[in-house]
Amino acid sequence: MLSGVPRSDCAVQVNIAIMRAFVNLREALTASKELARKLAELERRIANHDENILMLFQAIRQLMAAKETTNKIIGFQFREKRAAYYARR
Repeated sequence: MLSGVPRSDCAVQVNIAIMRAFVNLREALTASKELARKLAELERRIANHDENILMLFQAIRQLMAAKETTNKIIGFQFREKRAAYYARR
């Protein structure tokens, strides 16, 4: 590093700035490695989510295509028996 050779105040300040830049660069690389590790872990955890989501959509579609039911009368229905003397037609 040529900035370390001269002994002027300006050269010392430039040398300090260069060292700080390299320290920041090293910290950024370390942070990016950690970020890459976390992304890989997250990717591994959610790898099968696509399949689960597709299964959910299929189940929802099956529920949406419910079978048509006949109209049933709701409530109590009283059916009176026919009288024994009632003539059939």
